[in-house]
Amino acid sequence: MPLPTPPPPIRTDSSNAFARNTMQSRVPAIIRDTMRLNPALPDDIHDKLAALARDSETDAQISMITYPAPDYNGWRAAYLAHDGDTWQNTDWFYAETFIYRHLIEIVGGLATGYDPFAAKKREEYASAALWSALDRVLERAFDPDFPPKDKLYTLIHADLWANSIDLSYALAASHGSARERDHLLVDDADSAVDHLLASRGGDVHFVLDNTGTELALDLVLVDALLDGHTDTVTLHVKAHPTFVSDATRTDVLEFLSLLRERGRSPERVLGDRLSGAISDGRVDIRADWFWNCPYFMWEAFQPNAAAALLNTADLAAQLSAAKAVIVKGDANYRRFVGDALWDASTPFADVVGYFPAPVLMLRTLKSDAVVGLPDGLAEKLNRIDPHWRNNGKRGVIQFKA
Repeated sequence: MPLPTPPPPIRTDSSNAFARNTMQSRVPAIIRDTMRLNPALPDDIHDKLAALARDSETDAQISMITYPAPDYNGWRAAYLAHDGDTWQNTDWFYAETFIYRHLIEIVGGLATGYDPFAAKKREEYASAALWSALDRVLERAFDPDFPPKDKLYTLIHADLWANSIDLSYALAASHGSARERDHLLVDDADSAVDHLLASRGGDVHFVLDNTGTELALDLVLVDALLDGHTDTVTLHVKAHPTFVSDATRTDVLEFLSLLRERGRSPERVLGDRLSGAISDGRVDIRADWFWNCPYFMWEAFQPNAAAALLNTADLAAQLSAAKAVIVKGDANYRRFVGDALWDASTPFADVVGYFPAPVLMLRTLKSDAVVGLPDGLAEKLNRIDPHWRNNGKRGVIQFKA
């Protein structure tokens, strides 16, 4: 059966109120908050950040990043495809990913490793809510009498709702890391767990989203998978800071260090065990430019696509050979299904049918793209809550074998 053709991408113009508001209001506010949290940056950098916020707010024409840069060719192809576009009249996925790339260029992040969002991340690491959520989950994860199937099922659900804690979107984060049962719109966890338990060994790939609470619960799930269910886990992270709290290699290693400092506790055990797994090669942390750029997942498997300029062949080969690929979060969901207004009942397995490996999506809804819902559910939700697609209250667990 032929794969469904994606609808046109969501745009930042008046055709989509949420995308428009993101570029007109939310992103400028994030940039100004970043300036506030980085007072030591030189005045000229503050001036450039202020100009970037104004450009997004006032719908200025999008400019190209500076040459040379390791990701320049990949971005140049995308830029030429959107030549002449403005921040509020272009494809949303392109605009949102590109404006964070501009921010990183302004602060010199690629050359120095500077993370302009580090202060926000440290606030999250210090929050009592993070450690309380982690303790609750570890109590179940470390229970020797908890059957493996029930354990993985429980951890998958906990890890889904941890995706709400997104430092770039306060509304979603306000719902916390737990939810009512009817807020879960699709639950394929049983099928996913059956697949993971069907055979021992293999390689599981984990496409991470946010650091902080979400990363903490990601790591609990990784630890459980390494307990006889997979040989290795590859953590796919962003090549540079983006979307405020998206996890980088530095974030993963820093959080493991925090776990190891927790004294005689389950958190210390988790940190020691996973640090050991990194040392002996059972856990790998892989950063790719692809995850920061505006290309959709299917383009990584097309040799002639512009995404190939980011050297995606090795990434595609790794993912193709996986026992399973676990994909976290809203932006990654948009990358896999296409950032478009699908008929919400379009089968998930059809939309991601191009993907060569089993894939499990854990995503709280923070934007309009969604597929795989039961017939009539989207219409019912439209009556109950007009903002159900993007207020972060609801989630999906979707699996394709």
